[in-house]
Amino acid sequence: MKVAVVGATGLVGGEMIKVLEERNFPVDGIIPVASQKSAGKNIFFRGQEYQVADIQEAINMKPALALFSAGGSVSIQWAPGYAKAGITVIDNSSAWRMDKTKKLVVPEINAAVLTKEDKIIANPNCSTIQMVIALNLLHKKYKLKRVIVSTYQSVTGTGKKAVDQLMSERKGLPGEKAYPYPIDLNIIPHIDVFLDNGYTREEMKMVNETKKIMGDDSIAVTATTVRVPVMGGHSESVNAEFEKEFEMADVHELLCASPGVKVVDDIKNLRYPMPLEAYGKDEVLVGRVRRDETQPRTLNMWIVADNLRKGAATNAVQIGEYLLSKNLL
Repeated sequence: MKVAVVGATGLVGGEMIKVLEERNFPVDGIIPVASQKSAGKNIFFRGQEYQVADIQEAINMKPALALFSAGGSVSIQWAPGYAKAGITVIDNSSAWRMDKTKKLVVPEINAAVLTKEDKIIANPNCSTIQMVIALNLLHKKYKLKRVIVSTYQSVTGTGKKAVDQLMSERKGLPGEKAYPYPIDLNIIPHIDVFLDNGYTREEMKMVNETKKIMGDDSIAVTATTVRVPVMGGHSESVNAEFEKEFEMADVHELLCASPGVKVVDDIKNLRYPMPLEAYGKDEVLVGRVRRDETQPRTLNMWIVADNLRKGAATNAVQIGEYLLSKNLL
């Protein structure tokens, strides 16, 4: 069995290849796919060298699975062709997430919705993934009523151009800009494009994707997403109101039992989640968990995860692992 990685030379694509290798994903080899700019480049996987293929050529090589991370326009143009050829696509762009005919999957929460007929599967937005992972078991027990989230998102979420901008600014060098303003020594309350309602598309992704993943349209979500001069992970301040009352000891127990969550919450010893600690890891780190003292049945928490890992590459590979385990490929 072969796996194609479409967008293999990008930040997320490179991480997908790394995660496939780290998790010993059972494949005979990979098919790295990239644009014409990367023609002739080689990618290493398990000590072997693989030449970058073009996107049509990869279909002809008949992979069982294709991990897409090449942007929405590429996914819209090519994912249906891969699916028609019998290749299962796990797509990291926003192209299919809110399509009613496509599943939006975080394996720890809703992998069971997948069937053999699902040939295009959507990987959620990085910020949404880490939030719903942390809230999932709490929602099952106490039922989420409203979530207010403010994000502090790494430049790696924008891509290599943004990383280069930050590092050039840090060194005082001129360079290409990914953002309309400096990002070093600054924060930018603007991720993706602004919509007619005054929110950005990133903010509305968190609103709509949370409902779809949780399978509950009644959850009220409001978001403010912010870009910060950090590499290695996204952070979120989350205020969650529930329908049912809770005890803090039970909340802590549920978080500790949540698949994919690592509780880092020891304020006496100044232990709380930070991007530096999340970098390169697959766990969603949760800390600063406390009751909101201004209203009943409400929690505050701080959630951090590596956006290139669980927020993108690892989640996609875990979907692939689930498909294999259930003979759905």
